[in-house]
Amino acid sequence: MGRVTERRKVIRIRDGAISTRPDTLVAEEPLEIRLNGKPLAITMRTPGDDFALAAGFLVSEGVFGRADEVQNIVYCAGATVDGSNTYNVVDVRTAPGVVLPDITLERNVYTTSSCGLCGKASLDAVRTTARWAIDDGADAPPVRLEPALLAGLPDRLRAAQRVFDRTGGLHAAALFTEDGELLDVREDVGRHNAVDKLVGLALQRGDLPLSRTILLVSGRASFELAQKAVMAGVPVLAAVSAPSSLAVDLAAETGLTLVGFLRGPSMNVYAGEHRIALRAAAAQG
Repeated sequence: MGRVTERRKVIRIRDGAISTRPDTLVAEEPLEIRLNGKPLAITMRTPGDDFALAAGFLVSEGVFGRADEVQNIVYCAGATVDGSNTYNVVDVRTAPGVVLPDITLERNVYTTSSCGLCGKASLDAVRTTARWAIDDGADAPPVRLEPALLAGLPDRLRAAQRVFDRTGGLHAAALFTEDGELLDVREDVGRHNAVDKLVGLALQRGDLPLSRTILLVSGRASFELAQKAVMAGVPVLAAVSAPSSLAVDLAAETGLTLVGFLRGPSMNVYAGEHRIALRAAAAQG
């Protein structure tokens, strides 16, 4: 638990000079997620916030949408042959009365971008399992974001990446309000895990759906990340790198605002442009 970094010996070469020194690396270990005692998935992750990661993963699977649907989450003792607890296996128990979707089928359809199935099947699976439509909140004016506000978010995310400063090897995901206030940030060796940790913590706090928020991810915006945003009710997903074609298709179909290549004042808006103040950006240009 809390095994975020590890030390390893490294041979350092700088300008022809060779030295040996310890280096701090981000930890990577498997996490098996069980649902009501049955193995469901294994993900490679950075240890920490494991219960939130499992809960967030199950939000993206359409299992949970409210905190009271989770009975408990525990580490599984006896996960190894000798009966010791590795803290690498968690079991999530649903509350009585929670009806489970056919997650075995749905996982094969849409949770990984490399599943090999057609894009339409993936899009249909998300649309039929999403609990909330992507909107800006009932009885509230539409979210309207100035490009200048979006432009400042990557620097704020980078400043909050404490473990990245020590290792240089972690992805991050952050939630911001529509006014640019940082709500939460999580780091992990996998950006999809970082998002699951954010969503899982929001579930535990009773904050779903995450209407009127901005989800920012370090790196690219894959279909899987767009799916997780949609399943959590996030209206705006921004990434510092490129989106995939299927992520753009999903955003366009669900009403998600998708911004890519967010680097300083430059960005590409791929879908949901109605939430971006484009005229203000044109006037500034």
